Amino acid sequence: MASGSLARRYAKAVMGLPNGQAVAGELRVLAKAMADSAELVTVLTNPAIRRGDRRKVIDALLQRIDAQPNTKNLVYLLLDSERMSSITAISRELDAMIEAKGGRVSATITSAKPLDPAQISSITAALEKLSGKKVDVTRKEDPALLGGVVAKVGDVVYDGSLRTQLRTLREELTK
Repeated sequence: MASGSLARRYAKAVMGLPNGQAVAGELRVLAKAMADSAELVTVLTNPAIRRGDRRKVIDALLQRIDAQPNTKNLVYLLLDSERMSSITAISRELDAMIEAKGGRVSATITSAKPLDPAQISSITAALEKLSGKKVDVTRKEDPALLGGVVAKVGDVVYDGSLRTQLRTLREELTK
């Protein structure tokens, strides 16, 4: 089973809970802790470490964030099925489902150089029109683009970069 499909199934189950958004928030905290600490990932996902020892670490984490019973049950289920590494993907799927439910979508705008506020609002308006949803924008810079903009909305990529235009032109000229 693909990890995306697995994460989506768990996320759908969490969204069906009466306190699904609260569980999503707590999973987001756990996913961030795992992203910030490679040692934590190793401890939680390494089957060579006794499950009881890993559970003690998880208990301490869950107590620290004052986790709800549904969050604890989910995390223990992931531990027992050796799927702790899926927490990040499940959290990401939950965030996407919460945004979709609220009529929102995340977008990443990557440009070669910093964009001014007018350009960002223009691109945001175009993305909102294309997606039909309110767009939350994250900005990045990548000098390798040479110029132009690449916008990623969900799984859709709109590539208006100079790099891609030059590559396309080169391919057409070499035919």
